[in-house]
Amino acid sequence: MIAVVDYKMGNLGSVINAFEKVGAKAELVSDPEKLTRYSRVQLPGVGAFPDAMEHLKSNGMDEAIREFAQSGKPLMGTCLGMQLLFEESEEFGRHEGLGLIPGKVVRFNEARFDHPHKVPHMGWNELFVQKDSPIFRDLPKEFYLYFVHSYHAVCDDEYAIGKTHYGYEFVSAVQRENVYGFQPHPEKSHDHGLKIVENFTKL
Repeated sequence: MIAVVDYKMGNLGSVINAFEKVGAKAELVSDPEKLTRYSRVQLPGVGAFPDAMEHLKSNGMDEAIREFAQSGKPLMGTCLGMQLLFEESEEFGRHEGLGLIPGKVVRFNEARFDHPHKVPHMGWNELFVQKDSPIFRDLPKEFYLYFVHSYHAVCDDEYAIGKTHYGYEFVSAVQRENVYGFQPHPEKSHDHGLKIVENFTKL
């Protein structure tokens, strides 16, 4: 059974539906004490980083997620959920994250763009696979996913398993042992996104 962390900041219905489409059972979980009962945890998210961390800290869910990650069982964050995996974010000031992956989250730097782009980055874009990972099983080396974000992660290439170009190259998928993150929305990305969801259920 898969736990989808419910902290009132995700498109939770579509996340649950995506798991159902690949034949997996998932439940919304808001009680941190119940997280250890599950085989996998999905951390979704839409909105602002500081608000999300405040919600997670309000009942101890932040510590429960850290403890789950230490158990070695698969954990995946998507969109804002991926950003929360990092040590800190610059969104609305400096804010501490879950610290599961070394690095930080920054706003798109429009001064670096190779030609003008709108922020937020919204719509379909290519993810370029950087490293072999079981999360990419039966997927091509380049494929399209759906993005909606104004901030992106900055981390060492050691953890970057996928990158995307929007004005400049940025990290769009990460892995540190059993912890995975995707900046795009797999649940909104049709066949390729559902394949990521399915692969997560088989880790």
